[in-house]
Amino acid sequence: MPHSPAPELFTWEFASDPYPAYAWLREHAPVHRTRLPSGVEAWLVTRYADARQALADQRLSKNPAHHAEPAHAKGKTGIPGERKAELMTHLLNIDPPDHTRLRRLVSKAFTPRRVAEFAPRVQELADGLIDRFAGAGSADLIHEFAFPLPIYAICDMLGVPREDQDDFRDWAGMMIRHGGGPRGGVARSVKKMRGYLADLIHRKREALPAEPGPGEDLISGLIRASDHGEHLTENEAAAMAFILLFAGFETTVNLVGNGTYALLTHPEQRARLQASLAAGERALLGTGVEELLRFDGPVELATWRFATRPLTIGGQDIAPGDPVLVVLAAADRDPERFAEPDTLDLARRDNQHLGYGHGIHYCLGAPLARLEGQTALATLLTRLPDLRLAVDPDELRWRGGLIMRGLRTLPVSFTPVARSADIGTPSSQK
Repeated sequence: MPHSPAPELFTWEFASDPYPAYAWLREHAPVHRTRLPSGVEAWLVTRYADARQALADQRLSKNPAHHAEPAHAKGKTGIPGERKAELMTHLLNIDPPDHTRLRRLVSKAFTPRRVAEFAPRVQELADGLIDRFAGAGSADLIHEFAFPLPIYAICDMLGVPREDQDDFRDWAGMMIRHGGGPRGGVARSVKKMRGYLADLIHRKREALPAEPGPGEDLISGLIRASDHGEHLTENEAAAMAFILLFAGFETTVNLVGNGTYALLTHPEQRARLQASLAAGERALLGTGVEELLRFDGPVELATWRFATRPLTIGGQDIAPGDPVLVVLAAADRDPERFAEPDTLDLARRDNQHLGYGHGIHYCLGAPLARLEGQTALATLLTRLPDLRLAVDPDELRWRGGLIMRGLRTLPVSFTPVARSADIGTPSSQK
């Protein structure tokens, strides 16, 4: 029998629910060459086994210099504005040995122990943000909760002074608002961040004590860091700080937003999690966040890769210079890997999803993202137990974009509650 026609990709309808299209691709064209909205032609890898291979394949470089870039596609891969702002030397754009060196320098900030020490601050932020709208009985959870929480958290980790953090919130907001629109807005935001980071690095270098103190912030650590006597350049330090901010906030915005939406539209699973939390149990929260990452995760496509020599993925020959995009959202619903992949099961155990990637580029901030996701969802469901959507799901709009998947807004309503009795609003949110 003839199969159904190929779906249209990257439309607004596709952005609302890409999963049927990805199911078609997995079955009929698992490694599919397509022209992206930017004009760049790239391969989409959609099956789980192929995705794992591609994510770990050393023949696929992260360095855009390997892209056989036609004139119409020039500068249309990667983050808008990062090239002009001299922010290219970060972990998403480099290969070993530079990647190995830089990742080793920064990884100490994201050890489970360091992240656990940061947990009280994340809880303080979550409670403080909810305090701001708890008495109103309604809120937009994206802009009032899911968005500011990771911004303030990563700014604290980096060492951005509290009085400057609202500027970062504005610049990050520009990135969110223009995620699927004109690239100029994102590029302007990147330029502003670059200028600020250069100044901040200079000020911190001038004031850096001879020996690190307990809990030294990440930018100070980057300035101090050296590997076999080779200090980071200013561009490397700025690029690292930038990508940690950039990658560390939007992914968590979407994790909290998409995760909350999934729970509100799956009431049995949400009730199960609330009962578990009420009983003082945290196990379901842990497996639940992993399942939310698999089911409708914040990163739809892994960041760009470029073939450095001929290779074959899923039976398709990839030429040197070709861009390859691993579709994490498709791989994580592959029925060959996950039982009942379109079903949300917060207790799912065999869940080696690819939401944090795989191989040497596995997400450095995964422990922090897990902490923020678990804290945000637990606090919401505990403090606002009758949380509900304030609009029909069909009225919600998803941001158009290539890499990230997230809601523009998430209007909710609930019974008004009092402010937190013992945790006030963080001072950075004045």
